[in-house]
Amino acid sequence: MKILFVASEVTPFAKTGGLADVAGALPKTLRSLGHDVRIMMPFYSVVERGGMAVRKGRKSASVFVDGIEKKGFLRQASLGEIPVYLIENKEYFSREELYGTPSGDYPDNAQRFSFFCRCVLELLKKMDFRPDIIHCHDWQTALIPHYLKHERKNDPFFTKTGVIFTIHNLAYQGLFPVEALETMGLSKECFTMDNLEFYGKINLLKGGIVAADLVTTVSEAYCREIQTPEMGCGMHGVLQTRKDDLYGILNGVDYEEWNPATDKDIMKNYSHASLSGKVVDKIGLQRTMGLASAPETPLIGMVSRMVAHKGFDLITELLPVLSKAPLQLVLLGSGDERYLKALNDAKAAGARNIAFSTGFNHALAPKIYAGSDMFLMPSFFEPCGLGQLIAMRFGSVPVVRKTGGLADSVCDPMETDKTPNGFVFEEYTADALWDAISRAITAYQDKPLWKKLMRRGMSCDFSWQHSVHKYLELYRKALHRKGVEA
Repeated sequence: MKILFVASEVTPFAKTGGLADVAGALPKTLRSLGHDVRIMMPFYSVVERGGMAVRKGRKSASVFVDGIEKKGFLRQASLGEIPVYLIENKEYFSREELYGTPSGDYPDNAQRFSFFCRCVLELLKKMDFRPDIIHCHDWQTALIPHYLKHERKNDPFFTKTGVIFTIHNLAYQGLFPVEALETMGLSKECFTMDNLEFYGKINLLKGGIVAADLVTTVSEAYCREIQTPEMGCGMHGVLQTRKDDLYGILNGVDYEEWNPATDKDIMKNYSHASLSGKVVDKIGLQRTMGLASAPETPLIGMVSRMVAHKGFDLITELLPVLSKAPLQLVLLGSGDERYLKALNDAKAAGARNIAFSTGFNHALAPKIYAGSDMFLMPSFFEPCGLGQLIAMRFGSVPVVRKTGGLADSVCDPMETDKTPNGFVFEEYTADALWDAISRAITAYQDKPLWKKLMRRGMSCDFSWQHSVHKYLELYRKALHRKGVEA
């Protein structure tokens, strides 16, 4: 099969969250099974700053945004054997961040990503690459299904192309005022209840959901949750209209990238069979982050965006308790300024057991996974979560809230019908979170039990080899609807 992945971020080129990991790892697994897989993404400044090998291409696309003709130039890189096409436009993508600053989203995101989506389709034709499947991810690419269903419905180049649309996080929907229709070059006929209209605004995510052949989410539990009023972010009714075409597939982990036995960024490698290196990594992390070297003190790690739905309101509420507790806490991430301020205030008040680093630090993340004893994910909702899966691979025992992919992958010792591999709390309160952390700290004192939990997590198989075949089945189903047998 010829498969094109279209995503706004792809590891290792640009990343703000788990979407980038999926868009970088799933294509490699598909390629290993013999499929012709390619990737398209914007050419951000961060790609240049990261020193990635990118060469100029000869092709360009001209599209209209704000009534003005603008050009997207094609650059090319590679991810192993996979071609990665990057669309360059300095006005839209040569910025410090991908989507906005801590103060808010870029005000022209509607134009930026409508431009990107139009360029993708134009450049495919100029390259004469006709995908069997276009796999789009999140609101930034949601106009591609829309364009194919409406503007290009009679274009013979795409008539046999199936479109899969994956929702990584329903909370981010690409909402814009109705005036943006004109700036994106969209007809007012699109602004209807069964298309882009959503409570008087444009909703690009909705456009992708209603236009794609099939829709997926990134865990089975999240697929069920988003069809309810409580967790549907206002979109549950739309999703229920597509319930027969909606599937939940748990994300996998790229174990070539995330492997404590081979990782070059950690101080000492270790494995399921020999855990002795982990204490070296723990002490190394403590020194790196300016914490006391204390191998017996339980160290809790977090690698996360600092936003509300990741549970940072609970963490902020618990900071006075955490700062005095017999533990250490290391965080890596960026996000809302209020949470950064709370952490800085805790440090200023004398919390010597808490350390954090802001921004995306590709080298620090594995150090945290390797050096931490526990990995914290107290999310209000978590579509899949890769952090808990990676943490288990590194022998860091997850402490999570029971939601989405966390519920699908982590089992608590109190769940007597399952084999435990972490600690789970259900009620979204600071007290419930602290209870789970306390139970983990108590278990940490029992070294034989703790090693059993560590090894159990390390032996779990959350590789893409399981999920990739479910995606292939959906690709074939989408093609069947186009009258194509794959």
